[in-house]
Amino acid sequence: MKTSNKDLLHKLPYLLICIMPLFLWACVSSTRITGTWKSPEATNQQYNKIVVAALTDNIRARETVENDIQAQLQRRGVAATKSIDIFPPTASSKSGPDVNLLIDRLKDDGYDGIMTVALIDEQTETRYVPGTYSYAPVTRFGWYGRFRGYYTYWYPTLYDPGYYTEDKVYFLETNLYDESTENLVWSAQSQSYSPSSLRNASEKLAEITVGRMAQDGLIR
Repeated sequence: MKTSNKDLLHKLPYLLICIMPLFLWACVSSTRITGTWKSPEATNQQYNKIVVAALTDNIRARETVENDIQAQLQRRGVAATKSIDIFPPTASSKSGPDVNLLIDRLKDDGYDGIMTVALIDEQTETRYVPGTYSYAPVTRFGWYGRFRGYYTYWYPTLYDPGYYTEDKVYFLETNLYDESTENLVWSAQSQSYSPSSLRNASEKLAEITVGRMAQDGLIR
């Protein structure tokens, strides 16, 4: 059965009500890769034992990000280790572990790749959320002529005023280095728009990043 333009116009408000929440949810919270680069020298090599290092002095963020990436790598058969397990945070090492000690430790334990995650930029965006009307029908007549009728007719018509809100946009960079040469072999930049929580943003970042590494042939 064909649907006329008139029918579509009648259904348009209903369709918008169904679609708009999905559209707004996609705008409010999302994490995606915005660009990747792969070294021409890394055409055939796959990495099987990787240490994951989140470059932050925030212990909770470091552990969360490293946990999630480790889990995604292990699902693809990669032996992944968190840097926080090799070099736990201490009060005396504000700048992180000594890089030379880190490299020596990785060589001794047979790692072939080093994966880093760093927050490279943070921005704040202000957007306007428009107000909405809601209406509860009143099934009575002659409402205009008397106060009681007028009041009970208009009171159920409510207006929720609009407001301004701020969204956080985080820009992250994930790099994979070859342990033997210390050269950068792969890099990805990602953007996390107004994440609802560190947990959700970290899980999504790990999923899409490790998935792209597999797609680019760096891991199984």
